Amino acid sequence: MNSPVPAWAWIAFHIVVFGILALDLGVINRKSHTQSVKSALLWTGFWILLSMGFAGVIWESMGRQKALEFLTGYVVEYALSVDNIFVFLLVFGYFRVPAEHQHKVLFWGIIGAFIMRALMIFLGSALITRFEWIIYIFGFFLIYTGIKLAFGKESEVDPGKNPMIVLLRRFMPVTPDYVGGQFLTKIDGKTFATPLLAVLLVIETTDLVFAVDSIPAIFAVVKSRDPFIIYTSNICAILGLRSLYFALAGIMDLFHYLKYGLSAVLSFVGVKMLLSHTKFEIPTPVSLVVIVAILGGSILLSILRPKKETLEDESPVRLAKHED
Repeated sequence: MNSPVPAWAWIAFHIVVFGILALDLGVINRKSHTQSVKSALLWTGFWILLSMGFAGVIWESMGRQKALEFLTGYVVEYALSVDNIFVFLLVFGYFRVPAEHQHKVLFWGIIGAFIMRALMIFLGSALITRFEWIIYIFGFFLIYTGIKLAFGKESEVDPGKNPMIVLLRRFMPVTPDYVGGQFLTKIDGKTFATPLLAVLLVIETTDLVFAVDSIPAIFAVVKSRDPFIIYTSNICAILGLRSLYFALAGIMDLFHYLKYGLSAVLSFVGVKMLLSHTKFEIPTPVSLVVIVAILGGSILLSILRPKKETLEDESPVRLAKHED
């Protein structure tokens, strides 16, 4: 699917994004350190403001409809990325990743996510262009995923059995301990992977799993199916995921109703996709309002009705931390 956006706009977007990321890792966070909640909140605010500014640029250059599509896609992707935070907590706890190295893992995880998301988005665009009926498959899939998220049992994730970890151990020896912030190290002239590389591979593969839900969702809310809008809203959302993790990691248990909100959002965008070629098609502004209301309502309900069983919470992360 060809985008009406000129090539220079794609290039400019990537120059800005990678320029900021290079500044982040190469200058601001060049040395490994534990990121404070204050710093994480400031970075979260920075990425949100940057995304809102980009939405303003889209409004001026491409019109109100494209800007609303970008904002709706951004909100959906940002909300669904919260599930990634739960997995990050589990993975970092399972592998006992030192706090000062978590930032580096998530940074390179985002770079890998860029590549995977781009491939999936353009593949999805090509499929929908060639086989328009595939949107109905996406729609039913999102509804099914939403129902499963709300009523299904939470599956236990064992990072140690991740297929990429099995492959890594088969083709390369892994050191028993971390070697600073290195992914690879040499011992007696032989290259070894470190546990930090194993963590990165787990993060990448779990992002791929979550993308299977989020990519169809963003196609549902972007009526124009413009790859530029779909891709940029997706990338802007995952750019803020790293700082959001450090800002919310310690209080994620407070938002216990959020999964029901995410379930409702997935089901809603699935219905929107199924109605996309009927007279009952849901306008983008209405979609944006509904999605924000659902997410805001689930967060507010979580605050007003906090969990009672907080002392004996045996989450997978805590269990992993206490394994010998």
